[in-house]
Amino acid sequence: MSTSTFNRRWAAVILEALSRHGVRHLCIAPGSRSTPLTLAAAQNPTFTPHTHFDERGLGHLALGLAKASGEPVAVIVTSGTAVANLYPAVIEAGLTGEKLVVITADRPPELIDCGANQAIRQQAIFATHPAATLDLPRPTPSVPAAWLISAIDEKMGGLTAGALHINCPFAEPLYGELDDTGLAWQQAPGEWWQSAKPWLRFEQTRAVSVQPDWAFWREQRGVVLAGRLEAQDGIAVAQWAQRIGWPLIGDVLSQTGQPLPCADLWLSHPQAVHMLTQAQIVVQFGGSLTGKRVLQWQSECQPQEYWIVDSLPGRLDPAHHAGRRLVADITDWLAHHPAQATMPWAEALQGLAAQTQRVVARELTGWGEAQVAHRLPELLAPQGQLFLGNSLTVRLVDALAQLPAGYPVYGNRGASGIDGLISTAAGVQRANGRPTLAVVGDLSALYDINALSLLREAPAPFVLIVVNNNGGQIFSMLPTPASEREKFYCMPQNVSFAPAAAMFSLHYETPDSMAALQEAVTRAWRSPVATLIELRVPETAGAQALTQLIKTVCA
Repeated sequence: MSTSTFNRRWAAVILEALSRHGVRHLCIAPGSRSTPLTLAAAQNPTFTPHTHFDERGLGHLALGLAKASGEPVAVIVTSGTAVANLYPAVIEAGLTGEKLVVITADRPPELIDCGANQAIRQQAIFATHPAATLDLPRPTPSVPAAWLISAIDEKMGGLTAGALHINCPFAEPLYGELDDTGLAWQQAPGEWWQSAKPWLRFEQTRAVSVQPDWAFWREQRGVVLAGRLEAQDGIAVAQWAQRIGWPLIGDVLSQTGQPLPCADLWLSHPQAVHMLTQAQIVVQFGGSLTGKRVLQWQSECQPQEYWIVDSLPGRLDPAHHAGRRLVADITDWLAHHPAQATMPWAEALQGLAAQTQRVVARELTGWGEAQVAHRLPELLAPQGQLFLGNSLTVRLVDALAQLPAGYPVYGNRGASGIDGLISTAAGVQRANGRPTLAVVGDLSALYDINALSLLREAPAPFVLIVVNNNGGQIFSMLPTPASEREKFYCMPQNVSFAPAAAMFSLHYETPDSMAALQEAVTRAWRSPVATLIELRVPETAGAQALTQLIKTVCA
């Protein structure tokens, strides 16, 4: 018996079973122990392979692919610390619901805890963060192929959100020409190989539960709060809120068009706070709210009813309101809970939001990251998409800009880390091929600098704006001790990204005005090569501008 051949057949069955559950993209890192999986993937025309030498970036590449495609995406890595590097992506998927299938090659049991090279304890390595795990035995013909297929079908059939970790031990030898070893074992499932269906089908129906008292509540004074939504859901929520006459507070990732823009500023105004205390019901769609004032209001509001509607399970409410947690597809839920045309009850908020926008436009003159955040909609490509980094970047855009309704906006707002942001943006674009604008801070870019290699294969124009304010300036907004702030928090690096762009053969621009930035972005949208645009801005000006605007609006 050829061990290397049977390893390949075992791996081929695993991947074929996954393909029956919608897996189309495979993200593969180099490695020896994962050879059976890699070679089996290369021989299966169902898959689109993506490769990256950095496993942490590879996991986030898969995360981006899953975000934009809405499909499960598989990751293949070798044994050892390569597996551990997937941890941040697994955590993020668990919080935001993308389906990742993490396939980790492993040493067989006799090589664990005995000093063997590249052998670590991989079972349960991701603790409670995956939605499901499957620890496979070493490949052996004594285990029927039908067992292997149905074990995968069971896990994938029950996977509604988050990651599935499949651990696959392979014994050596790993290399060799294919022979007839295990051919009958592989062919035993018979016609399954010619079909496109799972061997074992699990049906999960999540019908919308219509709230019997909805006819009463839709006639009360309500507020709609929109967190992270899909584009079609964002449009539907905005139309629903307008028809029912309730004010809509939309997050930067809500894709609702934010009909009451700059909410994170005007929510500091006493008039807004007083008016919103009259709300009898709050209906929140989606989670992961960004703005500090929005989160503060969400935490302190005390309506008679607080409903959260989202397809993800879990509470999604850090304030722990008494109310209803409704797990459902958002568009379906809206259809089953129609809005009754009603005159708006909080029209004064429209005027307050409009006045706040005028204050922002008046105050944000000149050049800086706050000014760029405010005018970011002017840089968007038609039929394109936006990816926003974390820390100060997303907060400024959330507070100062008004993004178009239904324009796709992505971000990693589950754990809100700065790791893998460029990799995730690259995955988002590979899933749909749209022109992509990504905006990240300088420390975020440094943290994922290897991902610039992924942009060399961009399928459409890709513009990466790196806001270089020389460190983590979000910490300048926090009450950190001034004497330790720079050394231990902001950590300025005093770097230029021009050499990084050159190393990965990307276009590079460094505009010093809004007009120059617009010209650079216009050129980038016409270029087949990805462009890195570095904005060298005053270090603390963005944070200071946001703080001053809050004071101005509050007054």
